Amino acid sequence: MKKNSSILSSRREFIAKTTMATAALALGGNALAAANYNRIYGANEKIRMGFIGLGNRGSQLLRLFMAQPDVEVAAFCDVYEPYMLRDRSRVEPRWIKELGSQIPALGETFPNEVKKYSDYRKLLEDKSIDAVVIATPDHWHALQTIHAIESGKDVYVEKPLTITIREGRMMVEAQARSKQIVAVGLNRRGNMVYQKLAKEVTAGKIGRISVARAFRINNMFPDGIGKYKPENPPKDFNWDMWLGPRAYRPYQYNIAPYKFRWWSDYSSQMGNWGVHYLDVIRWMMGETAPVAVTAQGGKYFVNDDRDIPDTMEVTFEFASGAIAIFCIYEASSGSLFPYGEVELRGTKGTLYASESGYRITGARPGQFQTWSKQIEDETFESKDVPLPDGSSRDSTAGLVRNFLDCIKSRQTPLCPLEEGHRSTTFAHLANIALKMKARLEWDPVKERFTNNDTANQYLHYEYRKPWKL
Repeated sequence: MKKNSSILSSRREFIAKTTMATAALALGGNALAAANYNRIYGANEKIRMGFIGLGNRGSQLLRLFMAQPDVEVAAFCDVYEPYMLRDRSRVEPRWIKELGSQIPALGETFPNEVKKYSDYRKLLEDKSIDAVVIATPDHWHALQTIHAIESGKDVYVEKPLTITIREGRMMVEAQARSKQIVAVGLNRRGNMVYQKLAKEVTAGKIGRISVARAFRINNMFPDGIGKYKPENPPKDFNWDMWLGPRAYRPYQYNIAPYKFRWWSDYSSQMGNWGVHYLDVIRWMMGETAPVAVTAQGGKYFVNDDRDIPDTMEVTFEFASGAIAIFCIYEASSGSLFPYGEVELRGTKGTLYASESGYRITGARPGQFQTWSKQIEDETFESKDVPLPDGSSRDSTAGLVRNFLDCIKSRQTPLCPLEEGHRSTTFAHLANIALKMKARLEWDPVKERFTNNDTANQYLHYEYRKPWKL
């Protein structure tokens, strides 16, 4: 162990010295001080990446990282052996039949040997790995991210960041004790449309915003994820390890893989989809956290095993007076907006936006008002804007590239851990408010409810032994 550590240290010292000399020349001698650098890589140096969780989303991220010229895929870890071995011929046929495209294609080839681990802790002990991608189910993110930080790895962790609010704050605290780069996969942060709007809307482009809205519509009527009885898990699938800190329960085919999104112990649709939209809404509005939340809904229309709502509406109140509304409709179809995926209603105009562009309609005067239209209608399409060589319109690819650049520069990524935590908190607040059937007042500094002690019991849960946070 000491020998490997010494080799790695020498390698990184050489890389740092070489890159700093190059940077000094490029910047005319005004390079950053050595104290601002940590593990800086040379132009031809590969970042050795480990991947923890290689199912649907993990495989998507693997392909994006493989496309980067400065990445070496170094290690895999998954609780399902065919995913770890990238061998689709060994995948449970029932999974392929019932889940189709949600089961990754697998079969990639690599120019170098890729180490295989069935326990992520063993991967983290590998001193030759520089950074990890964590794309496991939500209830695993906190432990694996904190352990990765403590092992000296930089981290790209998928959204939603956590399964509880307390986990998120502990992840932020763990990073603060380290020098590690941690990026969160809220992909709209890597999108040029929202990057443009985040600057312009907060600067007053559409005036003062009173209401923002977004929704997730997915008609799963009548059978949803189905009704199943407990069964033995597929061969080569470590169900106990998949459950991890969560309470033990028998395996069911409509929990893992993928369908865990409809089980509150492992995820939620507020976490799966709400976090994306609420992140971009609060980013454009310049808001950090709500001060109150109410939620309505329940499981009313879809006849399946899920324990989360098929219909839900949530209202978040901000100290500024603005409100944000998010809706989940899983028993109907269609769209709420004339364009895009989010709506911001301002005093000067209304904005509809998506990752491909936006539309702004100038406001008209209402009753008793004599002012004329204050802003002109505006249309923007990202496809009309030329991209620099080597860049991509894919927002997740943008986040991946930014993460790799931040590993080298030690700068803050586009979606740092604190931002990921704050946006994920919206989802947890919504789920707790629905459980309480009450308007909950929230202290965003202390991160506690101020008017409902019972609600505070849901800020975290007791991990199953031997796991602990």
